[in-house]
Amino acid sequence: MTDTGERHCGVDEAGRGPLAGAVFAGCVILDPARPIDGLTDSKKLSARRREELALVIRERALAWSVAFASVEEVDRLNILWASMLAMKRAVQALSLEPTRVLVDGNRCPELPYPAQAIVKGDASVPEISAASILAKVSRDAHMLQLHGQYPEYGFDKHKGYPTRDHIMALRTHGASPVHRRSFGPVRALVGDAVVQAGV
Repeated sequence: MTDTGERHCGVDEAGRGPLAGAVFAGCVILDPARPIDGLTDSKKLSARRREELALVIRERALAWSVAFASVEEVDRLNILWASMLAMKRAVQALSLEPTRVLVDGNRCPELPYPAQAIVKGDASVPEISAASILAKVSRDAHMLQLHGQYPEYGFDKHKGYPTRDHIMALRTHGASPVHRRSFGPVRALVGDAVVQAGV
């Protein structure tokens, strides 16, 4: 990003792999006059460090937003297109229009702005790193809320990812309303009849 009127926004998602919960996307336009140290791929940071950086990003960025696609949208569209939808919503929610959108990964959502996909951009492009942090922090908070509603699944620990404990809980309790029934491990455990009834 330069000081010539260019406003590059970074976009990244969190939550493509889990078996439960919404998929989130963050979008950030950084302020070149207020740099932020320590930005990198959110997965390389501790939960505490992500929370600290999220506060700084929200304070110093020129604009930022977070959006999501629901479990129902994940099941209806598939996880790729639900992720694209969450990213599109995050860009649309910005308070400033970007001049270019930089997206982590190998494809971009449909947007009315020039866009560029950057593989592993969350580790190399500060705007995308910031977006990945906001998306991850927001999704983790979402999963903690779901833990309050469905404590038997242990969402507070695994955040919906297919850990051994999560699979065991699914086998014991069946799928909750916030499980992604289109995902193989959930579909296999709850049975096709339940999947059809739940969609």
